Amino acid sequence: MRSSPPSSSQPLDGDDASNERVTTAGTATKDARTSRSRRKLRRRASATAFLLFGLVASGLLAGLLTPEPQVATAEPTSAELVAAGKQLYDNSCVTCHGVNLEGVPDRGPTLLGVGDASVYFQVSTGRMPAARGEAQVKRKTVKFTQSQIDQLGAYIQAMGGGPRTMYATTENGDVKRDENGMPVLAMGELRGNDLGRGSELFRLNCASCHNFTGRGGALSSGKFAPSLSGVNEQQLYTAILTGPQNMPKFSNRQLSVEEKKDIIGFIRYADTSNPIGGFGLGGFGPASEGVVMWVVGISAVVAGAMWIGSRN
Repeated sequence: MRSSPPSSSQPLDGDDASNERVTTAGTATKDARTSRSRRKLRRRASATAFLLFGLVASGLLAGLLTPEPQVATAEPTSAELVAAGKQLYDNSCVTCHGVNLEGVPDRGPTLLGVGDASVYFQVSTGRMPAARGEAQVKRKTVKFTQSQIDQLGAYIQAMGGGPRTMYATTENGDVKRDENGMPVLAMGELRGNDLGRGSELFRLNCASCHNFTGRGGALSSGKFAPSLSGVNEQQLYTAILTGPQNMPKFSNRQLSVEEKKDIIGFIRYADTSNPIGGFGLGGFGPASEGVVMWVVGISAVVAGAMWIGSRN
């Protein structure tokens, strides 16, 4: 009988089968661990790439939204303006208006809540400082420079608040400043273009005191509505806003800023335009025209009648 080695197709005994299963399980476990490690590495790489992408995108957006760096410029600070304004106030205003802007009886009213708009109107027209108490303070020569008016207004505004003056702005919306770093007041920008609406609003709210051409008129108890001729746009705006002396106040809820500008535009038009036909007679309307008709016209008729009678 011939013996031959067992072929590979023959089944393995028990020990060999067990060894093969152990080897297969170990290989599968190792492959699973390798796969998990690779997935974890991919997740970390993806998270890192996403974080880098977010940082780059944020930098690009920041560069697009803020193309111009903000550079600090040398200009007077609010604290400096307020300190200089306090010194001016203590030297020129404290006697009548009190140490804390509370006012002094029989001398001057409180300045709490009047704002730098009222300061600009009163001081830039020379009405303040006043030499004495009167029924109505008249316009006089200005005692302070524009820089001093700004300083005094900054102090009053910081202490008591209130309506603000309007400043000229650049195309970017920043306040324009002069060579000394002081803010520039709006002037021509306060003229509205709708003269029709300005004329109607002036007739409804202002003409009863200031005359329909802004030449002013007499009021009761020694008071009067001053002429608006030669008054700059900022003074007109602050007067409408603050209501100096006998004038009522017109807040932005009563007359919007655009309506105020239209009124100012009409006032400047009426003040600078030439009379259309005949004599302007000061722009006082029917009163002056009636006086001229009776004094000049009737006198001429009577004189003519008497001359004809003497000839006959």
